Amino acid sequence: MTITVNLDVMLARRKMKSKDLTARAGVTEANLSLLKQGRVKGVHFETLAAICTVLQCQPGDLLEYRSMDATSGTR
Repeated sequence: MTITVNLDVMLARRKMKSKDLTARAGVTEANLSLLKQGRVKGVHFETLAAICTVLQCQPGDLLEYRSMDATSGTR
C-alpha cells in the first residue's frame, strides 16, 4: 500500500507557493516540506484540515491511495 501526497498539484492549481500556505495554515515550512515529499508516517487531522481550508479542497484531493498492484505492477 502506498499513499501519495499531491500537495504540489493542489498548490499549483491554486497558484500558491508553499511559503504562503505555511503562513496561512500555521504549518511550519519543515513539516510542509516533509509532507510534500511523502516522508511522513502520519498527519494530524488538525493539520490536514488547516491545509484543506486554505487550499479550499478535500483531503482526497491531497492524498491518494495506490495498491501494490498499481505501484509495482505485481500480484
